[in-house]
Amino acid sequence: MKYRWLSLCLILLSSSNCIAQWNAQTFPAEADFRGLCVVSDRVAWVSGTKGTVGRTIDGGKTWVRLTVPDADQLDFRDIEAFSETTAYALSIGPGPDSRIYKTTDGGASWKLQFQNAEKDAFYDAMAFWDEAHGLALSDPVGGAYRILATNDGGANWSVARCAMPKALADEGAFAASGTCLIATGTKEAWFVTGGGPFARVFHSSDRGQNWTVQDTPIRAGVASAGAFSIAFRDDKHGLIVGGDYRKPDASGATAALTIDGGKTWTAVADALPFRSGVAWTGKEWIAVGTSGSHVSKDGMAWAELDRENGNAVYFAKSGRGWRAGPKGLITRWK
Repeated sequence: MKYRWLSLCLILLSSSNCIAQWNAQTFPAEADFRGLCVVSDRVAWVSGTKGTVGRTIDGGKTWVRLTVPDADQLDFRDIEAFSETTAYALSIGPGPDSRIYKTTDGGASWKLQFQNAEKDAFYDAMAFWDEAHGLALSDPVGGAYRILATNDGGANWSVARCAMPKALADEGAFAASGTCLIATGTKEAWFVTGGGPFARVFHSSDRGQNWTVQDTPIRAGVASAGAFSIAFRDDKHGLIVGGDYRKPDASGATAALTIDGGKTWTAVADALPFRSGVAWTGKEWIAVGTSGSHVSKDGMAWAELDRENGNAVYFAKSGRGWRAGPKGLITRWK
């Protein structure tokens, strides 16, 4: 009897770890969200299809849809925010559909800061070290990735003259969660790719002036597969997640871990299904994708949280975080 009770307790404890730790919240419009940025416990921003941008300033009790003028046909795949008043939103698409807008009054008004004029450019994501200094990443133009840079809060965006390794045939970045490109520390930048023969990770230690590249163990080889998201918990420990979005339940070679600041990347042994976003909560890793979400303490062993379709995940330094996804999905980490 004693052992039966102990077994029951272990089963319940194990089950509780797998119960979804997400609380659903309500957004006043239906859109597919891929852009997400968490500023604090109370302030978060989302962005997505139909020109949709949203914001909460009360921890998600209420979300407000914000209007970006003449943008109702745009798909905002990335949003980078710094307060309840200031945020940048990036829309994707060929040619002029790739744009960057900025608000400094909580979304009451928006300024169009950049509109792409190159037919071959397609901007996927943005990343900032601070409100003034940031980058945007385009798929290859003329055989190399295009980096757009600002050092004055977006008053001026210009194509960076940087040393960039050549792109592989059919290689590109995935505008799936706004986290194929990230900025860390004061000068580090990273972006991940797929679609070509290898999934690769690019790195700059001087704010995008010079870049190096290395292969990752994540599978690629087809247009729908590769590395989708990258995150670091400190200057040594980072994770890349991805897979094949056309095979959302397939596992194997979908994640890679570094413990030496990106010098080497090791395949995660506990295979995950396709995941488009990953973030560090301050205590654990959370990975999200079309087939659900997983949690891990060390980046190697993963436990399933739920099977809710999500695209992006983001945590503030406080440990407060959200997930965003299709059909207006917004959930807050419990």
